[in-house]
Amino acid sequence: MTAKLQQHNFTKLHQSITEQHQNFIIGHINESCLRLAVFTGDFPWHSHPDSDEMFIVLEGELIIELEHQEALILKPNDFVTIPAGVIHRTRSKVRTVNLCFEHTEANTVYVSEGSGA
Repeated sequence: MTAKLQQHNFTKLHQSITEQHQNFIIGHINESCLRLAVFTGDFPWHSHPDSDEMFIVLEGELIIELEHQEALILKPNDFVTIPAGVIHRTRSKVRTVNLCFEHTEANTVYVSEGSGA
């Protein structure tokens, strides 16, 4: 028996979101998930010790600050993979919509501001 497939549209999923921060899983593949994030502002410094994380920007501008490295600025259609264990945080000055691929069971370890991040 084949599963019923459902088609989705990224714009329809995020166009009605008005909250400052909304992040949710929109799909699964094998042991990974695809998240859709809509936000303005800063997310805390953190790392994922056992999981890479790929960001793809659909709308806006995503700033990814990295510990001991220059920040990355992603615009629509840009993407980057943050390797497991790299301390980082995401920021946005304008409404930004991005996709994030990561392991479904990814562990997030938060780092305090004063710890060298």
